[in-house]
Amino acid sequence: MTFAKFYLVCFVVGFAMSLLSFVFSGLHIHTPLKWHSIGGHHGAGHAGGGFRGASVLSPPMIFAFLAWFGGTGYLLAEYHPVWFLLALALSIFVGCLGAAILSWFLVKVLLPHEAVLNEADYRLVGTLARVNRAIREGGTGEIVFTQGGVRSCAGARREDGKALEKGREVVIARVDKGIAYVAPWEEWTK
Repeated sequence: MTFAKFYLVCFVVGFAMSLLSFVFSGLHIHTPLKWHSIGGHHGAGHAGGGFRGASVLSPPMIFAFLAWFGGTGYLLAEYHPVWFLLALALSIFVGCLGAAILSWFLVKVLLPHEAVLNEADYRLVGTLARVNRAIREGGTGEIVFTQGGVRSCAGARREDGKALEKGREVVIARVDKGIAYVAPWEEWTK
């Protein structure tokens, strides 16, 4: 096998795998190898000081390196004959540059729009709400609350079974089978 063929195979494999990685991630088709993961694994960037960026050894970076490395090497070996070690060095440099460009694009353009979800931000217990539909004595009403920047509503009952009028501020004490059990704000703060 000649150097030109070796570089061509690297280019074809890198480009094809980059394309497949892009298509699978865009369609949210999860592959066994996690080719679509930007940070190397799911959960990168969560609380606890995790790295929030494109891992150098993630599949997309490796595929980008292979495509740029192979393309540059092929062009140098086939159309501009230079000493093979110089072609190899230039190909490695351009491959690293191509992967760095992709990494920069992911970190500066795509990742700033991603949000890290924190489970504590979506816990209902302790959330302040307002009664939207009066809660009858021993019955069910409706509450409205804001969580994660989204206004939501839920069926609600009072913890002690008493009635609550519309507009009253309440705190969610517990949730059972989709029903929020609430206590008036005044009682909760005692």
